Amino acid sequence: MNEGTHSCCGHKKSSKKIWYKNGLLWVFLLTVLLLGASFAFISLVSFRQTFFDYTAMMFWPILAGFFVGGFIDHFVPKEYISKHLAVPKRRTIFYAVGLGFLMSACCHGILAICMELHKKGASGPAVVSFLLASPWANLPITILLFGFFGAKAFLIVFGALGVALITGFSLQGLGHIHWIEQNPHSVSVEAGFSIRRDIAARFRNFKMNRQNLFEMTRGVWFGMIDLAQMVLPWVLIGILLAGLVTSFVPNHVFHHYFGPTFLGLLVTIALATFLEVCSEGTSPLAFTIYRQTGAFGNAFAFLMGGVITDVTEISLIWKNLGPKTAIWMLAISLPQVILLGWLFNRF
Repeated sequence: MNEGTHSCCGHKKSSKKIWYKNGLLWVFLLTVLLLGASFAFISLVSFRQTFFDYTAMMFWPILAGFFVGGFIDHFVPKEYISKHLAVPKRRTIFYAVGLGFLMSACCHGILAICMELHKKGASGPAVVSFLLASPWANLPITILLFGFFGAKAFLIVFGALGVALITGFSLQGLGHIHWIEQNPHSVSVEAGFSIRRDIAARFRNFKMNRQNLFEMTRGVWFGMIDLAQMVLPWVLIGILLAGLVTSFVPNHVFHHYFGPTFLGLLVTIALATFLEVCSEGTSPLAFTIYRQTGAFGNAFAFLMGGVITDVTEISLIWKNLGPKTAIWMLAISLPQVILLGWLFNRF
């Protein structure tokens, strides 16, 4: 193994950054400052409560996402991802949406996995489709949604899958004419390359011993650290914004503007932009909106808007997949959500 690597595939460790250029450090210091101020100013008490409530809800899903991402980073070669998620063909989007449906992680855990898939070579359209499909169409959340909404949960699940597919196909078309960024991490794969044969060869050559076990653990750990440096600052920023909104926006404003009107639909999506709650936590909130207002379309828009317009998601896509991809994702997916939400409110 070359010096400076930590992966069975020869991945290099992240180079050490100058401390004052570490975004996570500055966001962490801002978080500590605001939490400290909450003990001195009564107006920030609800901010502190919201911060810890959201952190408790999101901790395990995010940790699970980091672990899966670290596992992919260490064990999954780029060729595996590029073979199925980098080819500019329709089946790539179907693969991405299907994989998202099978994932059992909330939107914040999925974020870490999405960024790792992109690092491994998955195309921007595939990553976006995976992200849009997973939080609201994955199997555990599907069961949870049926518990809340009954048969209407079918509309949420199929609506999410439809938005993911249409957005993915549209982004692929934009990629063909070079209107969105290409993934520089994608690698070319030989026509006869077989993932199954490659895995079998790796198993034949692998020897389980203390040294290899240490290297595997170390490799997964470094992959998790890399993802944390990338994702955690944006997650913290999202939680801080949610806490500040909770502290300074009166409750009666929410109740007054969430009705089954077009304005109520837009306000609901705007709230989802800043409300950093994982899918398990947002499902009850969406049901609360539906129960109090009767606006099922608003509940759908709240769920989907939390993925499409969420500050954390947009920031990470902008930084890693590219600003053009982030802007076009919004431009393509948001009108679909608004249209479906409007239709669901009317029918």
